[in-house]
Amino acid sequence: MIRTKRSKIWLACLTALALAAAGCGGSGETTAAETTAQETASQAEPSEENASESTDSGESQAASGVASEGETVEAQEVVEEGMSPITGDQLRDGTYSVTVDSSSSMFNAVSCELTVSQGQMTAVMTMSGTGYLYVYMGTGEEAAAASQEDYIPYTENADGSHSFTVPVEALDAGIPCAAFSRNKEQWYDRTLLFRADSLPLRALGDGLVTTPESLGLADGEYRVDVELGGGSGRAGVGSPAALHVENGQVTATIAFSSSNYDYMLVEDVRYDTEIVEDRSTFTIPVACFDWKMPVVADTIAMSVPHEVSYTLHFDSASIVPAEEDA
Repeated sequence: MIRTKRSKIWLACLTALALAAAGCGGSGETTAAETTAQETASQAEPSEENASESTDSGESQAASGVASEGETVEAQEVVEEGMSPITGDQLRDGTYSVTVDSSSSMFNAVSCELTVSQGQMTAVMTMSGTGYLYVYMGTGEEAAAASQEDYIPYTENADGSHSFTVPVEALDAGIPCAAFSRNKEQWYDRTLLFRADSLPLRALGDGLVTTPESLGLADGEYRVDVELGGGSGRAGVGSPAALHVENGQVTATIAFSSSNYDYMLVEDVRYDTEIVEDRSTFTIPVACFDWKMPVVADTIAMSVPHEVSYTLHFDSASIVPAEEDA
């Protein structure tokens, strides 16, 4: 009984000393436990200013930590049926804005600049957040086994956003990419898809798509099957569409399923609408067939006009003279 009382007294003294130490030099409102918690939090979430120094101590963890399946959000399939890989030697040299699809909503590129040079491709991905310190072009297990020299660190932009510059083996192909989390200090497996259909037509090399010249269509009127892609998936266009060929130039009449579009952009050239049978109708040039041709349509269905990115796929095998189609 006496030993128990002494233990309680000793414990009380220790508590008083801890509280006194916590109050020295401060307001006394932060306890020792709170101070420890704050220090732990600051180590787990390093500031952007000292991110590089903080990650040095985390590199041993980067070498071994790989997120398990239960620690990741459900992966989305990014490769679509019918896609074929497009390599750099099939494109013209230049720098182009492209769309990047990610298997994870937690790893999202808001913009991407693809550079093609002598058959090689690199991409600068600007991310939606700042939660990742490194990427590695491979799986998380491969990243954990790799040396630090193989990691790709972020670059901080003037607006505070983070970018990663990565090699791109091919477009329209799933590319494994591991991302190292700042807070969790472990690698997360992602799959990236750099979309070929987001490239401007000027980027496509000879022979990659079917051109009007290669079809050798005589002047006249034709019909062709056309499919609209992109957007929310709710819009549609009439198919088959009317084709007009004159002096080797091909135009198509595209009729949307509503009258809510006031103009279209094709290769940055504007084409205004004509309302026909309560449908927004456009006559636009057709630069290629058997390829998802990128276009933009401006909708006025919302409270403010909004440009929506779409693709149009014209099937060359379906082309028939207009009178035959009738």
